[in-house]
Amino acid sequence: MDLSLAGIWGAMGIPAKLVVVTMMIMLFWCVYVAAERTFFFFASRGQSRTLAGAIGAPLKNGDLDAAVKMTKSEAYKKSYLAVILGSALTEYAARTDRHGIAAAKRALDTVSTEEGSALRKGMNILATTGSTAPFVGLVGTIFGIINAFGMMAEAGGGDLTSISGGIAEALVSTAVGITVAIVAIWFYNYFNAVIDDIMKDVSVSSAELVDWLEKDALRRAEVTAAK
Repeated sequence: MDLSLAGIWGAMGIPAKLVVVTMMIMLFWCVYVAAERTFFFFASRGQSRTLAGAIGAPLKNGDLDAAVKMTKSEAYKKSYLAVILGSALTEYAARTDRHGIAAAKRALDTVSTEEGSALRKGMNILATTGSTAPFVGLVGTIFGIINAFGMMAEAGGGDLTSISGGIAEALVSTAVGITVAIVAIWFYNYFNAVIDDIMKDVSVSSAELVDWLEKDALRRAEVTAAK
């Protein structure tokens, strides 16, 4: 029995091969999701951090229109912070009083939830793969054991040579299933940590914006009262 990967693959039955192919497809999707999320987070976090530093100037000067315009700039089109802050500032710009602040708060809550869902895109694939891959591999293991008993029956005995192919098939299926699960869980935990960090930044930025809105509304009310 050739115990190289090519030899084991050639000795595998069709059901076991289908199981291994299924797990390879699962692994491909995990790697695809990981690559897509990596590029997405790199661009989105970079633009959001740049915006967080740049938008302070117009807000400090009380230039609401400039701040709104900045959040809609093409330079921040991938920024989750631009979407969240832009929605709140737009609501406040429509009415710069306590009603406008209330509308801005509702916009912050709604858009933050929507952006949180967008950030978690693909996480269900990683979670599903991580939890099911070992069991898919176990199915291949069962077929390998069945194959080993079949070889034993054909050989009329139970020596190691006659059943080595089936045992190798079972072990390979188990190993592939565990490997795919480990990769999926590692990616899942890593990206969840990244998303948690982003949502903390969003919460801080939202709180700072609400504080600015309340101060700006008070300033505008005082200016109006002084006239």
